[in-house]
Amino acid sequence: MKCYMCAREGKETDAVAICIVCGMGLCMDHAIREEMPLWEGGYPFPAKKGAKTLPRIVCGDCYAAMHEEGGK
Repeated sequence: MKCYMCAREGKETDAVAICIVCGMGLCMDHAIREEMPLWEGGYPFPAKKGAKTLPRIVCGDCYAAMHEEGGK
């Protein structure tokens, strides 16, 4: 799999990760490691944000969307 962001720029770079939100293949230059909260509670909806986080890989577009005012 190749990095989608690099392909848009006309480059061919191997992907090393996949965005956990949108599924885009990402190279080391485009992958962003983000600590995301764990939610506690049962089905169908989590009840509260937990104290711990999980490291996740996201693309720049999803990272920006998660950090827009009113998001996250």
